[in-house]
Amino acid sequence: MAILITGGAGFLGSHLVDRCVRDGERVIVCDDLSTGRLSNLEGALQTGSVTFVYVDVAAQIDDIYDAVAPAMCEPIERIFHLASPASPQAYGSRPWETLAVNGLGTMSLIELALEWKATMLFASTSEVYGDPLVHPQPEGYFGNVNPIGPRACYDEGKRFGEAAISVAARERGLDGRIIRIFNCYGPRMSIGDGRLIPALLRAARDGTAFPIHGSGLQTRSLTYVDDLVEGILTVMRHPMEQAQPVNLGSEEERSIVEIAAAVAEVTGVAPRIDMLPARPEDPRRRRPDTTLARRLGWSASTPLVDGLRKTYEWLVKEALQYA
Repeated sequence: MAILITGGAGFLGSHLVDRCVRDGERVIVCDDLSTGRLSNLEGALQTGSVTFVYVDVAAQIDDIYDAVAPAMCEPIERIFHLASPASPQAYGSRPWETLAVNGLGTMSLIELALEWKATMLFASTSEVYGDPLVHPQPEGYFGNVNPIGPRACYDEGKRFGEAAISVAARERGLDGRIIRIFNCYGPRMSIGDGRLIPALLRAARDGTAFPIHGSGLQTRSLTYVDDLVEGILTVMRHPMEQAQPVNLGSEEERSIVEIAAAVAEVTGVAPRIDMLPARPEDPRRRRPDTTLARRLGWSASTPLVDGLRKTYEWLVKEALQYA
């Protein structure tokens, strides 16, 4: 049996591909390389266990099927739908494509999952909670999202994807899963994509001031990529009634200023702060209630300084091509 991973050439997707290969799986990666990189898959492709398919999963369903079919040497058992721009810079520059891949792409993959009798996992985001009025955020919280705001293409795209999975699970028998990802970081992030950790680590490497938007008192819960991959696989292994969403993230909440201090500690630089205007509708607090994930046997375990150190070591050695 084979696994299909959309967005598998991206930051998170490529780490999931690597883990599945180590577990002895046969993997088909679908990606249009709009935000992913083939170099992320270099090691996995060399194993012979991975087939790369260049395709936009927001295309017509027949086009997706025709692209994937030649790679299907065996039936597809599981689909991980990770394809989507994920940083404010990426989805801000591709708003229509972000809506399409999370809307049309999700619906097409649902049809294929039903045809193939495959389990399907949809990678959603903590952004569905918007600027939350409930803290920490449990899966039952409906969120505080502006449906026409500057982040709406991502927030509402993911909310639509969740709705599609849940309807297909209730009404059509889809074996579906939904995860809500909280601020993942690690090697292979695009250093120029504007997200917090790449921006801080790049500044440390280059000896420039740390860019901090807003007051710096906003909080985030940062999850190292290896922990998140383990969480994704944990949710995929456990049947979830009516595709109950599961928060995946660290419960260690830190302010942006505290995170910058941790980066300074890891990189050995004296922090200088460049205070920048706040980003529009940037959430003030972000921390998951992971009660459900812990019941499944998963919790984030990598200390922030350890994850930052691994990410910075990668950046110094390998990331010039990602600038």
